Amino acid sequence: MTDVFTAHHVIEYPGGYTRSVGPVIGRFLTGLRDGRLLAVRLDDGRVLVPPTEYDPTTSAAVAPDGDHWVEVGPRGTVQSFTWVSHPRPGKHLLDTPFAFALIRPDGADTAILHVVDCGSADAIRVGSRVAPRWRAERTGSITDIEAWTPLGDGEEPEPATLHVPAEDEQPVTGITVPIRLEYELTAGIATTRYLKGLGEGKIIGGRAPSSDEVYAASRGTDPKSGEPTSVEVEVRDTGVITTFCVVNVPGLSELAPEIPYVSAQILLDGANNTFFGLIRGCPVDEVHMGQRVRAHWADELKPDHTSIQWFEPTGEPDASYEIYKDYL
Repeated sequence: MTDVFTAHHVIEYPGGYTRSVGPVIGRFLTGLRDGRLLAVRLDDGRVLVPPTEYDPTTSAAVAPDGDHWVEVGPRGTVQSFTWVSHPRPGKHLLDTPFAFALIRPDGADTAILHVVDCGSADAIRVGSRVAPRWRAERTGSITDIEAWTPLGDGEEPEPATLHVPAEDEQPVTGITVPIRLEYELTAGIATTRYLKGLGEGKIIGGRAPSSDEVYAASRGTDPKSGEPTSVEVEVRDTGVITTFCVVNVPGLSELAPEIPYVSAQILLDGANNTFFGLIRGCPVDEVHMGQRVRAHWADELKPDHTSIQWFEPTGEPDASYEIYKDYL
């Protein structure tokens, strides 16, 4: 088996990953929007920035209001750093060489992680004095600080531009963060065997020599014993739906059909694990557990998952619950 299959994958949240931030972190982010670094003074006197919802030592809750909230900085001191000589487009905030650094703002006892734009690795050291370079337009994000920059002896930091709140502007309660991960995956022996089978119109599984349990699209080991699934077994392209989901969210994948559509786990005949696939060929409200389905193969077979376009009902009677109850 000399073929090597390598695939480029992208994981991305359409529109970005959205989450609520709670009142404590929300107040810190609102401060950034206003051009201020806010911190909290804990019961033992330490000043924590960025603030967290709980004291990291005692686990006591941090109140979102009160005189324990203090402003720190804007100057800070570099505690440690690492130099990035080749920024990656779309991955880093700056497109010129910079440092990732832990910076302790004046008045704080903890450090904040950010980037330092200082031109060269020789221009930064542990103990360097830096100040934030604020964006003119701020939204309540850690990137409202574009970067930290070195401060010369006696130099005053550039103040943040005044943020004039809109009439209906509210404190920051949530954030949306772009999430994108790209990676290359090289198939191992078992996956290569499976992919080559798809290119021949077959679903290849494997089992361990000491077991009768067959795993469709095996990753290479028996999940119960850890023994290599070195025995090749072809399973049928028919099976039974064990669980399913009706998808109503658009734009999840370029390969996804129009919504609504159904994705399901399918117990293939001859296998002891479920196989993921799309269900088509009937209205979504007719899809159900126990339904018998068959793979719909593409006209042009390739050694990848596009060879099976979807699964569709066979018209056979439903499978008994006893057959698939252990695969829910």
